[in-house]
Amino acid sequence: MTAPQARILAIDDTPANLLTLGAALEGEFELQFATSGPAGLALALANPPDLILLDVMMPEVDGYETFRRLAAQPALQHIPVIFVTALNDLDSEVTGLSLGAADYITKPINVTIARQRIRNLVEREQLRKQVELQRDHLAEEVHQRQHAAEQLMLAASVFTHSREGITIADAQGLIVDVNAAFSRITGYSRDEAMGHNPRLLKSSRQKDDFYAAMWRTLHDTDSWSGEIWNRRKSGEEYPEMLTISVVRDTDGAIQNYVALFSDITERKAMEHKVQQLAFFDALTGLPNRRLLDDRLGLAMAASKRSGLYSALMFLDLDNFKPLNDTHGHGVGDLLLIEVAKRLTACVREIDTVARFGGDEFVVTLGELSEDTATSITQAGQVAEKIRATLNAPYQLTVTHTGQSNSTVQHHCSVSIGVVVFNNAEANPTDIMKWADAAMYQAKDAGRNAIRFHEPEQALNEPQRSLAGSSVS
Repeated sequence: MTAPQARILAIDDTPANLLTLGAALEGEFELQFATSGPAGLALALANPPDLILLDVMMPEVDGYETFRRLAAQPALQHIPVIFVTALNDLDSEVTGLSLGAADYITKPINVTIARQRIRNLVEREQLRKQVELQRDHLAEEVHQRQHAAEQLMLAASVFTHSREGITIADAQGLIVDVNAAFSRITGYSRDEAMGHNPRLLKSSRQKDDFYAAMWRTLHDTDSWSGEIWNRRKSGEEYPEMLTISVVRDTDGAIQNYVALFSDITERKAMEHKVQQLAFFDALTGLPNRRLLDDRLGLAMAASKRSGLYSALMFLDLDNFKPLNDTHGHGVGDLLLIEVAKRLTACVREIDTVARFGGDEFVVTLGELSEDTATSITQAGQVAEKIRATLNAPYQLTVTHTGQSNSTVQHHCSVSIGVVVFNNAEANPTDIMKWADAAMYQAKDAGRNAIRFHEPEQALNEPQRSLAGSSVS
């Protein structure tokens, strides 16, 4: 029998946005639409969805207030909500996530990434419901069979055929039975597991205080649920979703511990892949614009706390287009990958190298000096190191199917615009614009040059510059 489609409720006051969401999600999910917060709340109460997509900027009742009203309803408070909005500033995203939203997607929507993030949340919610149902089912089985023989209780059909691994331990914590899924997931046969403490699955990922907190919760509430890393018989460590329940006899004494778990390796890998697509450049592996914005905000906050200056460099490769035109984009990609490696080698671990797009890169430097002049000198030294490093010849090895590899030698210089800043001077947008303008001045000066932006000078006055190995 085909599983019913997950139901998604989209709340957005703009019909065009609803049509876009519908086109992206139809066929895979059952969709409901509402054009205002109150209408969406009424629809959710009448027919609770599995996931809610919620716009922020709506008249009368905005998305944040709508979220609060949804969360105040006992029947709706556990439904995951994703804000889908044109507000792409950090404060708005923090506000949405602080309210308890499961995710925050900005417009224009990258349909592929948004669809996958929605899938992940729906799957997570379905898995949560499935674990709860399994736990409740098992608890009900135990309750119904309290007066039956212990062996009959352990042989329940749900235990034998469950896709989740099940471990049953006695009051002393020793395993008295496991199901087939346990053996499939862990690699231990039933005979190998019997009589052992479940700590034989313990990995090196969690510390002792993690397990101490788990047992405190288990003894206080008779249940514990969460993600944990365990180890298979082969020694491989893997993530699992684990729920442990305490089974008590009629006198309230602990009779058994029942654990249900599932291997979530594939789900964690998919979450990692989605995160990589969302925050890192696919070609170079460097942070992308979105992660750069976050890192720049952190750098400015750090400057405010410490009083130390930071710097941002905007880099544009010179003589890149002829390489693409002559040898193709594949060779151009090889150059960009090599440039990313060289840039990363020029800076410290606390600094950030990001690909801004095309042949443009951005470098942020943190923890410079409290003194402006000293910070400018430090940033200039790093910029010159980058300029010289990127000027070195490139040997790009091109692979050919069924043929010998060939090598393309290329020389590529770089134009660099630099801004030295502290938190009080400007916002992130201003800093990026200043660095970009300084970079274009380096281009206008003949390329292969470095230019500094100085806020106190008028835009039409000469900028502090670095060309070759000298600062002027």
